[in-house]
Amino acid sequence: MTDDADTDPAADTEADPEAEADAVRLRPVREDDLAMLERFLVDPEAAGPFSWFGWADPGRFRQRWIENGLLSEDGGQLMVTSGTARLGFVAWRKIVTSPASHCWNTGIQLLPQAQGRGVGTRAQRLLVHYLFAHTPVARIEAVTERENIAEQRALEKAGFTREGVLRSLVFRDGHWRDAVSYSVLRDEAS
Repeated sequence: MTDDADTDPAADTEADPEAEADAVRLRPVREDDLAMLERFLVDPEAAGPFSWFGWADPGRFRQRWIENGLLSEDGGQLMVTSGTARLGFVAWRKIVTSPASHCWNTGIQLLPQAQGRGVGTRAQRLLVHYLFAHTPVARIEAVTERENIAEQRALEKAGFTREGVLRSLVFRDGHWRDAVSYSVLRDEAS
């Protein structure tokens, strides 16, 4: 893997280490964001230790963006930004819970430079507000690996409640790993 910072026109608008969590915003994915999203599929360092599952089709984001702008009735993705800096993305997908109901399962992926400064907490809080404002669900859930303590703290600060451990849920790096389940209910969201 080579460093594309000198040749990538989007490089100067990726994560700014000085970005403040209060300035974090969510917005729809634009075509010029796709190269950054593709990094999470081909660059283990960008994906980070809890999100690298091996090489994946780098064209999948572009194909879905062409089909629906990465926004559909079954889920979507929004960019996490601060000013012009791209920090990562949040995503959600429909989990059918009965013939007449569903909830959302959410996730987040931030560039390494955007981690550890409250950006994830703010972005997840914004996503919860967005989903409760624009969809009738009563429950939003998130799952993270048990060893991902930083994400667990971010979820709790964002208003999620820890529900329990899901044993051997995720296969990553040659091993089955336990995960922790979180949720926030409509009447709990602030």
